[in-house]
Amino acid sequence: MTDLAAFAREKGVKYFMISYTDLFGAQRAKLVPAQAISDMQEDGAGFAGFATHLDLTPAHPDMLAVPDAPSVIQLPWKKDVAWVASNCVMDGAGLAQAPRNLLAGLIAEAAAMDLEVKTGVEPEFFLLTPEGTQISDPFDTAAKPCYDQQAVMRRYDVIAEICDYMLELGWEPYQNDHEDANGQFEMNWKYDGAMATADKHSFFKFMVKSVAEKHGLRATFMPKPIPGLTGNGCHAHISVWNTKTGKNAFSDDTKELSLSDEGRHFLGGIMKHASALAVITNPTINSYKRINAPRTISGATWAPNTVTWTGNNRTHMVRVPGPGRFELRLPDGAVNPYLLQAVIIAAGLSGLKSKADPGPRYDIDMYAEGHKIEGAPKLPLNLLDAIRAYDADPGLKAAMGEEFSAAYLKLKMQEWNSFVNHFSHWERDNTLDI
Repeated sequence: MTDLAAFAREKGVKYFMISYTDLFGAQRAKLVPAQAISDMQEDGAGFAGFATHLDLTPAHPDMLAVPDAPSVIQLPWKKDVAWVASNCVMDGAGLAQAPRNLLAGLIAEAAAMDLEVKTGVEPEFFLLTPEGTQISDPFDTAAKPCYDQQAVMRRYDVIAEICDYMLELGWEPYQNDHEDANGQFEMNWKYDGAMATADKHSFFKFMVKSVAEKHGLRATFMPKPIPGLTGNGCHAHISVWNTKTGKNAFSDDTKELSLSDEGRHFLGGIMKHASALAVITNPTINSYKRINAPRTISGATWAPNTVTWTGNNRTHMVRVPGPGRFELRLPDGAVNPYLLQAVIIAAGLSGLKSKADPGPRYDIDMYAEGHKIEGAPKLPLNLLDAIRAYDADPGLKAAMGEEFSAAYLKLKMQEWNSFVNHFSHWERDNTLDI
């Protein structure tokens, strides 16, 4: 077990950020002096859970965030501070609705089946002006800006600094690019176990925002921050490994697309629960402006709106780009890093247990010919549809845990009600003269 006090002495750390992620993906932390970290490592830092996006009341006792010491990361841009992910505890027991606790339980469930889920994520983000209303590069105006080398070099200082930090941290980053929207970027690093990927994903968002602010910019992972432009996705590449043999359980060269029977059943669980899991992978009002968007300036949204799967074809919700893995293209930039991994495992394990069939494979261009497919479910049109789809899926609710599911649905319904109670400019502009 990592001794955080010893880590501080060795690395010159003065403060620790004891961090947890709430149900809405907001990162919460307390800044703890290194001199006090030993007590915090044992007992946790105290939080009022009601003050964050958790289904708790002001009357609940302190929620303690207990550092998971091996997750500690010294901030590359501020060496006297270290970030450490934590697990939420209340009244001596893990808080079941807390996202990282939920993920840990599902990882343990997979381990009991001799399986380890490994994932990689592809978070996309925009670099905006400080007020967040427009892209930060006034010269980034191409109709098809994807992979634009001039545009990526104009933001070299930001992108290279973040990539240098990932190299320093041993994440093995391997490519960075300007994405399909003006002002949009994507950075990739090597896949890992589900918890390690979730911790890195969480820290990555913090790091990108911090470095952008350092350079006088604002980074956002908002699903659709600019009308008419491609939104921020967060594609997940998924494989499952047998812990006894060390082999990729999804890989079988004798099968279609080299996807094993286990891989097909895991995929079958994802397909079966897709409409319900959308409230996790696409968790905001704004999310549904990405997956149900009209054609963008670049010519494609690069986001699905129908529950279909394929081979190496980016127009479907799931693609199988190579042996032993598949890519879920549904999640967006607002996804909670821990709940993303949790819902992938929950849906996939349910598919393994029931030997779920993923249904027919389609190889058409969904953007041009998707209307020809009959019987494939459409993804939710809005957050309310997604909430209802999740609530109507008892299998997924049970797999994710009844306490979590009840808390999440309650808070998401409150969010929807807040949205519909909002009086918009559109209403005034379109109905004032009626």
